[in-house]
Amino acid sequence: MIFKSVGDARPYPEHGLSHREWARIPPRQVRLDSLITTKAVLDLHSLLAKDSTFYGDLFPHVVQWRGEFYLEDGLHRALRAALHQRSVLHARVLEVDIPTGPTSE
Repeated sequence: MIFKSVGDARPYPEHGLSHREWARIPPRQVRLDSLITTKAVLDLHSLLAKDSTFYGDLFPHVVQWRGEFYLEDGLHRALRAALHQRSVLHARVLEVDIPTGPTSE
């Protein structure tokens, strides 16, 4: 199994980050088998294109919400990593976990 699960939507709240704000998040290693996709369909032309990351961020975007890691952008890069038999990839991870319960001070 490549991913933890294949989803077709973003279950987390809208974060509103721009591309510039994503770029400020330092990449870190993420295991492919811990990712839940937010897209169930991919375009083989994009997957196989040599310059597919030329116009975008080199690192996939992952949203951590309620302890899960959702692959928001970069499905093709993640699949390419899996095809090269890598178990991890470098991604920008945005933590949007919402605390539950009252906070104590």
